[in-house]
Amino acid sequence: MSPRLRGALAAVTTVGLVCAGALVALPASAARVTHPENGKRTETLRVATYNLSLNRNAAGQLVTDLSTTANPQARTVAEVIQRTDPDVVLLNEFDYVEGGVAVDLFRENYLEVGQNGATPVEYPYAFVAPSNTGVASGFDLNNNGAIGGGDDAFGFGAYEGQYGMVVLSKHPIATDEVRTFQHFLWKDMPGALLPDDPATDAPADWYSPDELDVFRLSSKSHWDVPIEVGRRTVHILASHPTPPTFDGPEDRNGLRNHDEIRFWADYVTPGKGRYIYDDEGDRGGLRPASSFVIVGDQNADPLDGDSVDAAIDQLLDNRRIVDPRPASAGAVEAAALQGGANLLHRGDPAFDTADFADGAPGNLRADYVLPSRDLRPRDAGVFWPVQADPLSALTGVFPFPSSDHRLVWVDVSVPRAGR
Repeated sequence: MSPRLRGALAAVTTVGLVCAGALVALPASAARVTHPENGKRTETLRVATYNLSLNRNAAGQLVTDLSTTANPQARTVAEVIQRTDPDVVLLNEFDYVEGGVAVDLFRENYLEVGQNGATPVEYPYAFVAPSNTGVASGFDLNNNGAIGGGDDAFGFGAYEGQYGMVVLSKHPIATDEVRTFQHFLWKDMPGALLPDDPATDAPADWYSPDELDVFRLSSKSHWDVPIEVGRRTVHILASHPTPPTFDGPEDRNGLRNHDEIRFWADYVTPGKGRYIYDDEGDRGGLRPASSFVIVGDQNADPLDGDSVDAAIDQLLDNRRIVDPRPASAGAVEAAALQGGANLLHRGDPAFDTADFADGAPGNLRADYVLPSRDLRPRDAGVFWPVQADPLSALTGVFPFPSSDHRLVWVDVSVPRAGR
């Protein structure tokens, strides 16, 4: 497919959202299922999230790798997407490249080419925007006595855009209505869990006042990407909170992870998101009647791992949100075979979505697709085949041929009338 026919890409400047192209009026893909439900006709939308680890160690390397059709990892993750065939998918850890160059190459050279007998998949619409990863803060954020490097960026990264995000869709993206929250300041969240320096008596003082005046909540970004499914709008709420590790007793990353997750809980709860402002300066959360799906690698397990207690419960226990609890037999098998920390976990391994180090933290549920209650879940799963399945070659064991995360998908019923 010619890049001229692709959906609108977007770039965020310091003053707001700027469209880098016009949305092309291509037809949305046919509904996966159309059926009567409570006297209304609905269609089934498959929404997925996939941390596919297509980040690279140097700026520009991803474009180089995707410029041919022969990159083994790209071919493998593309096949995973083709085998599951989501209508909308968030890709985490996909380096941001200005102008959408990398995502165009991934679509044209990998997704639109059948991998190992899988059916090619086309996503005419995409949304990309800058990430806070690798953006220099100018401050010593890790308090090690030196300024510079990934740990002192607004989001950890060796260069700007590393570990970025992409939303791909078979349905049109309402680009003019997208909201991004890259620049929202952590201190502007009421009751923010700001970290404390244990070496002092003052509270919540790990970051200085000058640092808090510029410190952004999102380690990558938070996006509200409206998708037009027939006459219905479904808001894809995309993010990738920081891992709650790689810090010290101050737990600055664990606390930030908690509040990055809290952001969406407040955004979708009427009355709680009034403090929120987007990159264009517009305030407020999501309108109460809106349909939405929260997607992303949240880096938080309900029972195990290093996240702050109840961090992910802010979403799982929210009255506006349904947890379809996607599961797989492959995750159960992996936990038993790998042992280690998995044997001590309290959570059911069937719900794991990430194959982490056996010693610690073990495999965890880190990746989520969480629809609003009006979008009735019809099916859900995690792409984690058992070893006897030939498709298990796509997930493998360390060093992984694709990613240490698994694609997670949920089918929801979307009413065809109304907005």
